[in-house]
Amino acid sequence: MTLISQSYGKGRVRIMRVNRANPAQEVRELSIQIILHGGFERAYTDADNRAVVATDTIKNVVNIVAREHVAAETEAFCQAIADRFLDRYSQVERVVVSSAETRWSRLTINGVPHPHSFILDGNGKPIVRLEKWRTGASVISGIEGFTFMKSTESGWTDYVMDDYTTLPETRDRIAATSMNASWLWAAIPENTVATNAAILAKMLEVFARTYSFGVQDSLYRMGEAALAAVPDIAEISLSCPNKHYLPIDLSRFGMSGDNLVFTPTDEPHGQIECKVGR
Repeated sequence: MTLISQSYGKGRVRIMRVNRANPAQEVRELSIQIILHGGFERAYTDADNRAVVATDTIKNVVNIVAREHVAAETEAFCQAIADRFLDRYSQVERVVVSSAETRWSRLTINGVPHPHSFILDGNGKPIVRLEKWRTGASVISGIEGFTFMKSTESGWTDYVMDDYTTLPETRDRIAATSMNASWLWAAIPENTVATNAAILAKMLEVFARTYSFGVQDSLYRMGEAALAAVPDIAEISLSCPNKHYLPIDLSRFGMSGDNLVFTPTDEPHGQIECKVGR
């Protein structure tokens, strides 16, 4: 029997780079796949792994190159990844690097771009739920899956610490969520589209412009702001999974992550919910 072809690598290496060099921070979230071609035949035919670069090592290389090239455009970043494998491992003959980007747009508040808050491109689905009976009606409007984040001005401290706790406290983290929000109308406004937009804008302004002591803290204050801004709503319900960006520990490679490179993960996630009324 003949081994006709072979290759291997690592898929879905998720990386978030935060460029903090300027007041207007930049974020780049990518999912990377690296496929190596070269002299690995004996791993298949003779159970000989001496030429094989472990897939976990491949992931580490991506993380290291990400820290070294925080500000690089995606094409240059992928080039740097490929160069590292070709320069370091003589048995590698060809590298295929594929990248898919999760695009974040800078949040604009009152016409001014915010320095460290972002929303997901192509974001959210407006929803309506109407119930009507012979003596009355109930109308709820809202939005599902509206995703936003900020790269700083968020922390998580002073929670229960016991034998089961492993999460370290932090006063500077990425805060991100994919929000489902709905509001019950006390009276239907003439222009629901404009009013719905105003509710969302007010909540995003609170999120972006104030320090977050936790998603719970932000959600309540966002709900308060929506009710204060729009008298036509009676109550608002907010449901927000906590999308985690975990700092990458590069200390074993003699490097500091410096809160610049992160692994995006959404499973498992915190699920934070509240309802705020008058």
